[in-house]
Amino acid sequence: MDIQQVAARHAVEAVVIGASAGGVHALLALLSGLPAHFSLPIIAVLHLPKERDSRLADVFQQRLGMTVREAADKESIAPATLYFAGSGYHLSIETDHTFSLSCEEPVNYSRPSIDVLMESAADAYGPGLAGVLLTGANFDGAAGLARIKQRGGLTAVQDPAEAQVATMPLAAIRKLKPNLILTLERIRQLLIQLDHNHAKT
Repeated sequence: MDIQQVAARHAVEAVVIGASAGGVHALLALLSGLPAHFSLPIIAVLHLPKERDSRLADVFQQRLGMTVREAADKESIAPATLYFAGSGYHLSIETDHTFSLSCEEPVNYSRPSIDVLMESAADAYGPGLAGVLLTGANFDGAAGLARIKQRGGLTAVQDPAEAQVATMPLAAIRKLKPNLILTLERIRQLLIQLDHNHAKT
């Protein structure tokens, strides 16, 4: 099944993306080609050293056309915005589509955890969510992506052959059968198609 057919089956309202080792480069490559009018919110978790403040929002804002910011507790999710989880806190999405930060124990040795974001987003958005898992060196994100699929959302995994570190995408592929396994270029095409479909509704 091609990208257009899969995208047509999902009325997506938000996108969540997880990555670890190699993730900054992969995410820049993925998002830098999005059109200026891209309107879906994107929420991303990249594994970060907990003792260091995240500069991801600054780095990406200099390179992307869309608004980029670090997610704040109780903040409502806005369209056309890329949000990053800050270092040292889990990032969750509540049912009213606001953010929640917490200092609960690490999940898969990670805080922020991709699973925590994806599982909460799956419960908040149901079939209106797209989840994307990129390069990484552990198993974080596999359970979260499975929850997204269980709730009727769209799931996409970076092709392990392209990933800088294939452990994370391979773990997800083993745990569930994602809707799509794609290169970064093809994931970008998917996001553009999902946004195009969203704009027409």
